[in-house]
Amino acid sequence: MRNPDETIGVILKQAGRLFNSHGYKATSISHITKATGYTKGAVYRHFKSKERLEAETLAYLTSLLNENLGKRIKIEKNAGGKLKAVLSYFESYISKPPIQGGCPLLNAAIEADDGNPLLRKKAHAVLNSLKESIIHILERGIEFKQIKKSVDKNYFATVMIASLEGAIMMSKLSKTDHDIRIVISHLEKMIDEIEV
Repeated sequence: MRNPDETIGVILKQAGRLFNSHGYKATSISHITKATGYTKGAVYRHFKSKERLEAETLAYLTSLLNENLGKRIKIEKNAGGKLKAVLSYFESYISKPPIQGGCPLLNAAIEADDGNPLLRKKAHAVLNSLKESIIHILERGIEFKQIKKSVDKNYFATVMIASLEGAIMMSKLSKTDHDIRIVISHLEKMIDEIEV
C-alpha cells in the first residue's frame, strides 16, 4: 500500500507543473493521472474535486516560493535590502523561473474568475499574504529606524506587487527581460527614497 503523504506529494508536484505551465482549465485530471501514473480514483481519494486540487496545488506552489523567498529575505541585514531581495526574486521569474511556467499567483489570478471561486479565494489569500509580508518588512524597518515613518505601508506594498506582477506579464509576453528591468529600477529608486 502506498504512503498517502508521498502520493499527495507526487500529485501536487505534477499538478503544479501542469497547472502552472498549461493552465488550470486546460489541464485535466487525465493529464495529471498520466503524469503521476496514478488512477483518477487515487487522485480523487486525496482531493475531492478538481477545484480542490487546484486550490491545494496553488498552496503547494506558494509554499515552495515562500520558502525560497524567505531564505533570500532572511540573509539581508536591513529593510531596504529585504525589499530589494523581493525585487530580485521576482526578476528571476523571467531569466531563471523558480517554478516552471512563471508566477503561480499571476497564473492563478488570470484563471480564477467567478467560475472557480475556490481558486480565486486561494489566490486572494496568497496575494494578501505577500502584501502582509511586505508591510511587515516596512513596519520592522520603521521600528528599527531604517525606513521613514511617513511611508504609507499599504500603498507601497500595493504598488510594489502590482508593478512586479504587471512587469512579469509584460516580460513573458515580449519574451525579454526589458520590462521587468525597468520596473525593478523604478522600485529600487522608490526603496532608496523611503530609507532613512
